[in-house]
Amino acid sequence: MRLVRRWLLALLLLLALGPAQADRWGAASAVPRRIVSLMPSLTETVCALEACDRLVGVDRYSNWPAAVGRLPHLGGMDDPQIERIVALRPDLVLAAPSSRAVGRLEALGLRVVVLESRTSEEARRTAEALAVLLGQPGQGAALWARIDAQVQRAVARVPAAWQGRRVYFEVDAAPYAAGRSSFIGELLQRFGLVNIVPAQLGPFPKINPEFIVRAAPDVVMAIDRNIAEMPTRPGWSTLKALQAGRACAFTASGYDTLVRPGPRLGDAAELVADCLGALR
Repeated sequence: MRLVRRWLLALLLLLALGPAQADRWGAASAVPRRIVSLMPSLTETVCALEACDRLVGVDRYSNWPAAVGRLPHLGGMDDPQIERIVALRPDLVLAAPSSRAVGRLEALGLRVVVLESRTSEEARRTAEALAVLLGQPGQGAALWARIDAQVQRAVARVPAAWQGRRVYFEVDAAPYAAGRSSFIGELLQRFGLVNIVPAQLGPFPKINPEFIVRAAPDVVMAIDRNIAEMPTRPGWSTLKALQAGRACAFTASGYDTLVRPGPRLGDAAELVADCLGALR
């Protein structure tokens, strides 16, 4: 908790300082030119802010835009490749609070900024904070305005009959779900859908499969391979949504778009709108 509070203070400093940058000691810092991003959504946001050319390395799962495929991939949150990161001589490392790299990289003297985006509001603040870090104050807000406008256009083209319908969005086959308080849940709410997973369970809770069967969602959403095997789960073949084919089976690339709280949230809304518009 102390680490999270410390970086929340750092984030507030960033937003307050405008063009001046603040590191974790509160001192002014130069605009970074060699950035390592250890989170796909942060990678995508840097690129959306037209600073892709400053990235010198990314995590294993960063795959958009295509240009990042040519960069060194440096492991994931649980197995960061510390030596390779240090060898790239970054002047800024971007990471999530849960990354095991944070403490080790700080101990080696690297500047690390930790950002988390579990909700839409946090994603907006992350975009604004990154814009300030990159020496582009104001561009984060402009980016978010474009995303929000795209979401509004997607929502407007969904039939009104979906208002109030119950939805289950599966994040992982365990199953983990996107709750109402997550950025995914908030996006679904903008379509007028009612999430079967209550907000008090948190953004991405693990759910008892029997709860989902009892909740009887009107539509289910997940990556396509999970949708394909859902009827084989105990009791799930009785779900009317599956029986009626009311399922949004997203491709792997589409699913990536949906579960990353970054600049492609507008594209995620378009995917949801496409699916709902095609279902009865």
